[in-house]
Amino acid sequence: MSARKKLPIGIQTFREIREGGYYYVDKTDFALRLIDAGKYYFLSRPRRFGKSLFLDTLAELFAGSEALFAGLAAEQHWDWSRRFPVVRLSFGAGVVQSAAALEVRIRELLRINAEALGLALRQDADISGQFAGLIREAHAKCAEPVVVLVDEYDKPILDNLTRPEAAREIRDGLRNLYSVIKDSDAHIRFAFLMGVSKFSKVSLFSGLNNLIDITVSRDFSAICGYTEADVDAVFAPELEGLDRAQIRDWYNGYNWTGEAVYNPFDLLLLFRERDFRPWWFETATPTFLVDLLVEREVFLPKLGQTIASDALLSAFDVDHIATEALLFQAGYLTIAATRRLGAMIQYRLRYPNLEVFAALNGALLEPLRGHHCSTGEQTARLYDLLLDNDFAGLAELFTAFFASIPNDWYRNNPIASYEGYYASVFYAYFASLGLDLTPEESSNAGRLDLALRFNGQVYLFEFKVVELAPEGRALAQIKDKGYAERYRGDGRPIHLIGVEFSRERRSVVGFEVESMG
Repeated sequence: MSARKKLPIGIQTFREIREGGYYYVDKTDFALRLIDAGKYYFLSRPRRFGKSLFLDTLAELFAGSEALFAGLAAEQHWDWSRRFPVVRLSFGAGVVQSAAALEVRIRELLRINAEALGLALRQDADISGQFAGLIREAHAKCAEPVVVLVDEYDKPILDNLTRPEAAREIRDGLRNLYSVIKDSDAHIRFAFLMGVSKFSKVSLFSGLNNLIDITVSRDFSAICGYTEADVDAVFAPELEGLDRAQIRDWYNGYNWTGEAVYNPFDLLLLFRERDFRPWWFETATPTFLVDLLVEREVFLPKLGQTIASDALLSAFDVDHIATEALLFQAGYLTIAATRRLGAMIQYRLRYPNLEVFAALNGALLEPLRGHHCSTGEQTARLYDLLLDNDFAGLAELFTAFFASIPNDWYRNNPIASYEGYYASVFYAYFASLGLDLTPEESSNAGRLDLALRFNGQVYLFEFKVVELAPEGRALAQIKDKGYAERYRGDGRPIHLIGVEFSRERRSVVGFEVESMG
């Protein structure tokens, strides 16, 4: 086994990793393919996926830092005699809250680049003039065309999504900046813009319509993140004492129609702490995302089985953020399968892994229950009752779930009158534990609301709202439809559970159980 190295947690500088004795997963073959095949690129990936490190790798490659690439794919396939001027713009630091603040930030970034290249900016020019002049003069001075790398191109907008007017002004300022890239084509060798979201070309890239979007690309699905092969080959010394299948279940599964990858941040924290936790999810899941899902009355049992078109996944702008696009681009849903329907591509989305499945549902459970302080205690109690098959205790607990929600919360949240609300809360409790759930499982007899596989047993749930159906119909439907038939062959005990809610009484009013086998 190879010797252990340092874990590059939070390090986004290629030189520091290569010179500092850190693990490095070689992504330079992706860089070579990009450079060979095109000139202008765009990539969207969730936060903490190694985007900044990849851009820094490109910068060192074009700068001709040959020693840093010893032993990597690019070493023998790059002309190290050529050194290109690199202009780097990153909006990752701090929060920009106005168009005026954005202008100050851009001018500072342009000044830093000009000084690094030994150039002076025209002080009488506007931002687009300064940027264009910088690119033109860098080309002239270095006798090589310029490489433009933009990191976190969208962060100033994303930081202001809850302030639409400010976000629109900032968007317009960025559009003015990025339009310079196309107009400077004669002076540019390569340009790459990266961020978390994928704003429509009309809204942000109307002046840069020659970008090749590799976000959903089979060939570049693994351009950021670690593959299974990377984990086994590069991080072999860190795997001792860890369950390989558990690592895969918890953290693998992000996919953009090609090879699936792990989030690097998760694995590096796992290797350091030797503990399975939602490391990535806990680092800044935005409150506005959780609140938006509740506001839009998203039916949680179906969230991990979302269907979306290619156009819908790209429908992201200040004035319209499609739920599917938000969840996909932020990394909470990933691509499970694709299907071509004539001229349209349809995507089936799923949770990438156990971390996101459990943590997102746990986060959604809080606002669904009015941020009640006993949620964690009740969730732990649910697990223990399931272990004991204490159905009387489960009935009591589920009744307490809803009884503990303050009346003021019901009055102020229209979602409480939504038919799927009760089933969503019920589902979120199970999902937050990371249990094996199948919502709306289909069979020849019809569609069961929820199947739970746990502790060598199967639990089949049917939910009813008594204002919409006679009381006692939930369990009767499971039996009448024969939903249990498909589970009889494997010999596991089966429990049929009918749960009935009352919207008027805001409570569980029926909890019937019948066990088989």
